[in-house]
Amino acid sequence: MERRDFVKKTALGVTAAITGFDIVFADVLPDGYEPLLYQDPDPFKLFGKDKEMVILNDKPWNIEAKAHLLDDRITPNKYMFVRNNGLIPENIDVNSWTLTIDGESVKQKKTYTLSELKSKFKQYTYQLTLECGGNGRSEFDPPAKGNQWTVGAVSCAEWTGVRLRDVLEDAGIKDTAVYIGYHAADKHLSGDPDKEPISRGAPMRKALQDETLLAFKMNGEDIPLAHGYPLRLVAGGWPASVSGKWVNSISIRNKIHDGTKMTGTAYRVPCNPVAPGEKVKDEDMCIIESMPVKSLITYPKSGAMIKQGQELKIRGHAWAGELEVAKMEYSIDFGSTWIECSVEKPANRLAWQHFSATVNFPKKGYYEVWARATDTGGASQPMILPGWNPKGYLNNACHRIAVKVK
Repeated sequence: MERRDFVKKTALGVTAAITGFDIVFADVLPDGYEPLLYQDPDPFKLFGKDKEMVILNDKPWNIEAKAHLLDDRITPNKYMFVRNNGLIPENIDVNSWTLTIDGESVKQKKTYTLSELKSKFKQYTYQLTLECGGNGRSEFDPPAKGNQWTVGAVSCAEWTGVRLRDVLEDAGIKDTAVYIGYHAADKHLSGDPDKEPISRGAPMRKALQDETLLAFKMNGEDIPLAHGYPLRLVAGGWPASVSGKWVNSISIRNKIHDGTKMTGTAYRVPCNPVAPGEKVKDEDMCIIESMPVKSLITYPKSGAMIKQGQELKIRGHAWAGELEVAKMEYSIDFGSTWIECSVEKPANRLAWQHFSATVNFPKKGYYEVWARATDTGGASQPMILPGWNPKGYLNNACHRIAVKVK
């Protein structure tokens, strides 16, 4: 019943934003009546997602793509993963939406309407890679708690907005500034208005980067509700949790932000390697910043079957947090030897890069195609799982697809 109530309340408030139509006479709905449209909630329709997307959780909603769904160079909404921590805001009024800049290290607390943000500051558009810190968590052993993401909690959409830097500088940044922290309109799962489901942030060096945006458009249209409509923070290359949705306040802090899911073990890994299953003290955990180098084969779909003597064309994407991908390789002999792929430069800094190759197989049988990226700092993807950590973060092991040659 709690789930049904949530879906009903959310749907009634945001139908127009998601589907483009209103419930006529919604204001006179009898108390306790649930419209037929929502008696069997369909998250694919609710959020405009493809039916091949995988639902991991419905309270809060967490949805991932399969590798082959991410073949587009720019990720469309229907294939973008959804990672929520709380309840989606209801009854959003863009005309009254404001963003407040405050905190210990702001020179002057200021509030902006959406129209003021759009008219006062220059707008920029970037393709930016967002990946959940827990992408790949399902492979860790011993298992880590949390949504069991496989490989599909990553995307690279085109975001349009104003630079966070320009807005912060307009309010004024004191010399004591160390971090920013965001606050948003989503509600805690408990319904307690005094609790935030998530409130993370980033050091000033990240906040002031050219590509860190306060975005109001995704792929040239208003951001879909599930992805932060009407305003979200987008900080590519770092865990997607830094890119807060439904943002209505940003604090300039004189210390590391201490909001919800910024302390303890949340979005942190051991500062030094630990044995699988080992308990780690909070003070020995370090905040995740730039995401590690990684790649994904998006074509063909795993399980491809081809005829003997037939070439197989593969393609996919690679990304490396704050760095670029310098080299892309594939292997068909379980990592014994590697052959270089063609890899493109990114559309802009922090966008993923596209790779391709033509693969030849020596004879009939079962094969696996493994993909390995190397970044400009010289780091390469590990062939097997990287170091275990209590929360199952940063799995950047080589992606693999199965191929059968008949």
